[in-house]
Amino acid sequence: MFYKAIYVIVSREFKRFFRQRGRLLTTLARPLLWLFIVGGGLTKIIDVDAGANYLQFLLPGVMGMTILFSSVFSTISVVWDREFGFLREMLVAPVPRVTIVIGKLMAGTMLSVFQGMALLVVAPFLGITIELVDIFYIFVVVVLISFAITAFGLFIAARLDSLEGFNVIMNFIVLPMFFLSGALYPIDTLPQILKYVTYVNPLSYGVDALKHLMLAGGEGITLAAEMPIYFDVIFLSVFAVVMTTLSARAFERRG
Repeated sequence: MFYKAIYVIVSREFKRFFRQRGRLLTTLARPLLWLFIVGGGLTKIIDVDAGANYLQFLLPGVMGMTILFSSVFSTISVVWDREFGFLREMLVAPVPRVTIVIGKLMAGTMLSVFQGMALLVVAPFLGITIELVDIFYIFVVVVLISFAITAFGLFIAARLDSLEGFNVIMNFIVLPMFFLSGALYPIDTLPQILKYVTYVNPLSYGVDALKHLMLAGGEGITLAAEMPIYFDVIFLSVFAVVMTTLSARAFERRG
């Protein structure tokens, strides 16, 4: 019953995603717009000094942005289900409430991984060479980033009752997370006070890990990536565990 309930939740989220053609189109178009239009405009004014051109530097950041938006906004289904009564029906089912958390986490993570990994198709066109073994490592890191940020979004969604409140809070949090992650420009170019914010931003470590793996074939990787990759992985792992625990407790208390 436990595994069947998780399967039903995951299957429902996937069906909802692929039936919403507008959401699917936006998911595919947004990273390409940022990469080629925004990136093309910023190429002349941002010096990444990382042995790579700006579009190459930007690709890991755009992957991080795609994962961020996908992971966080996948958890809006919790608020939607609560507002329209479907969550109440799940809560009275003869399964532990943590089942809902696991199902939502798995669905959000898999959808984010699918969207993030799809961007690797663009890498050869930007002159980025990625070895087969590196694709596996990138996949592992993308799964970790997706899981950590989905758990974060789920923790917030579990405490909200309206779609309006979710949208306001998510936009207040998501955009600063993106702009202060090193996705668009190196972190060391930020004022010192903003650097402190990047140190607690999980996306900073996710983007940094992707830079290690995707730009390792070029020169100057020590400048492109700003933290050791093992520290990136440790931070994301701890963050994921903490957010998952808090999400489970929030569901147990509120329902």
